[in-house]
Amino acid sequence: MGEKDGLLFAYILDGKGGGKKIDWNGIEAWKPGDGVLWVHLDRTGERTKDWISNSAGIDPATSETLLMSPANRPRVQRVGDGLMVIMRGVNLNPGDQPDDMVGLHMLIDAHRILTLRRRRLMAGSEIGDLIVAARGPKDSSEFLSEVADRLLQPMVPIIGDLDDKVDHLQIELLSGTNTALRRNLQEIRQSAINLRRYLAPQRDAMSRFHTEQVPWLKDLDKAYLREIADRTLRFVEDLDSVRERAAIAQDELNNRLNDQMNRTMYLLTVVSAILLPPSLLTGLFGINVAGMPGTETAWSFAAIAILIPVLGIVEFIVLRRLRLI
Repeated sequence: MGEKDGLLFAYILDGKGGGKKIDWNGIEAWKPGDGVLWVHLDRTGERTKDWISNSAGIDPATSETLLMSPANRPRVQRVGDGLMVIMRGVNLNPGDQPDDMVGLHMLIDAHRILTLRRRRLMAGSEIGDLIVAARGPKDSSEFLSEVADRLLQPMVPIIGDLDDKVDHLQIELLSGTNTALRRNLQEIRQSAINLRRYLAPQRDAMSRFHTEQVPWLKDLDKAYLREIADRTLRFVEDLDSVRERAAIAQDELNNRLNDQMNRTMYLLTVVSAILLPPSLLTGLFGINVAGMPGTETAWSFAAIAILIPVLGIVEFIVLRRLRLI
């Protein structure tokens, strides 16, 4: 049993918060009367694909959805007396970005829970640890609300961190501008967009639990799932706020950079305007042709050298009086 054959772990719930761990043989031998079966699978395992497609009693369309690429958006779909649920959780794997969200595909009914993931997801391991400690879900209804809550909990520090980063960058923006600010603001906006991309439809999926009339989903868990949907909506609103604040800060940064560039260009223009007549004068007297005045006069160079700064001062006074500088 392991990731090579696709089986991460499996339990038969005892209805009291605990469960018995089983392997593939136990899964094959399981009957609904034995208790609620939870099978947690790696979707890339060859035996997982074979079992889901051929031995699990799942229709081809549903099995294809459970095994397909992780590009699926969160949704809830009625399948017989059960539900097919696709949800997303933040990526807490080392070296990965949290906004690269990990998908969890579930097929759940009153007697059996199938969960499939491609990349490691903490929610599955945490619920497995609860079952080992006899503090886990007692049935399918409690499992659904527990996994929804576990997927949402890591969002709290992630969104809080994004909000703190925007605050910090706004403070930095008051003290100056640099290229790192622009890059950091862009990264924050990208993270907020990526997180919202899946949280918004996940909130809509959560809301569907309240309307789906499946007999095994208890009213208490429906109410809890509705509360999770409301929390998800608040997270979506927080992400919108982070994105808008980052956009405003980036606009302010761009305006400051544009003002700085305009001031620099204006200064260069003024300097060029002041130096243009002296440059014309020196260029004219630098022509090496016959007939140039002063070529036979000893004091002509000194006169030109004095005339150039005097001309520059006169231009400066004129530009100040015209309020151009």
